[in-house]
Amino acid sequence: MFASIYVLLLVCHWFADYPGQGDRMAAKKSGWTEGPNDRCPGRYHHGWGHNLLHASIHVVTTTAVLLAAGPLVLDHQPSWRSLAAGLAWIGMSHAAIDRRRGVRWWMEHTGQRGYLAAGGLEKVDQAAHFSFGLLPAALLLTLIR
Repeated sequence: MFASIYVLLLVCHWFADYPGQGDRMAAKKSGWTEGPNDRCPGRYHHGWGHNLLHASIHVVTTTAVLLAAGPLVLDHQPSWRSLAAGLAWIGMSHAAIDRRRGVRWWMEHTGQRGYLAAGGLEKVDQAAHFSFGLLPAALLLTLIR
C-alpha cells in the first residue's frame, strides 16, 4: 500500500505545483521578492500569504484524491487519524520547503553553487518535496491506523 499512496501523493503534488498555481503565486511564495514598486518593502513576512495559499492547494488536492480515488486504488482506506497526520505534514513541509531558504542553504554549503547559479534550485526543491514531504507523508498514511 505504501507505493500506491506514494504514487497518489506524487500525482497530487505535481498537479498542485504546476497547473494548480499561477505565475504570481509561484513568484511570491518563496518571499523576499520585493521590487521598486512594492507597497510594503522590508516586511519579514513578505510572501507568506502566497506560500500558505499554495500549501493549502496541495492539502485540498491531496484530500480530494485520497478520499475519491483512494478506495478504488488502495487496498484499504487510510484512517482519519492517518489522513490528518499525513495532510498536516504535506501542508507544513510544503510551506517550509517552498520558502527555499533551506534548499538554497543546502546548495550553497554542499558544493552546488554552480548548479544554483545555472537554475538548479527548482530541481533540488522538487527533490526535497519528494524526500522530506511526500515520503514521510506516505509513511504516516500507511503506518497510522
